[in-house]
Amino acid sequence: VQLQASGGGLVQVGGSLRLSCQASGSIFNINNMGWYRQTPGNKRELVATITKDGIPNYADSVKGRFTISRDNDKKTADLQMNSLKPEDTAVYYCYAALRENGWNTSIRDHWGLGTQVTVSS
Repeated sequence: VQLQASGGGLVQVGGSLRLSCQASGSIFNINNMGWYRQTPGNKRELVATITKDGIPNYADSVKGRFTISRDNDKKTADLQMNSLKPEDTAVYYCYAALRENGWNTSIRDHWGLGTQVTVSS
């Protein structure tokens, strides 16, 4: 199983970026998907998650600016980030709680490699 993140980059304050996460591999089903972020010396923190039924959950710091969406058929989760601020600068990690194919497997957390988002002032 692999989570491939894309869409990071450098943007000016007030700009927008869209992150995409693609899950692939031997997957039976996916529960929550989402995005976390981390800055040097700090813990990884929640940005946004979305259930398989499409119910989102956002960190207070991004509410009203970020929108998470997913396509269950394509096994993707996107994060539209608007009105970006310098404090949004971080490495963003794609996340999925999923069950792999196989006998008696359990739901486990999976993480993608991070993608850098830099907001310049």
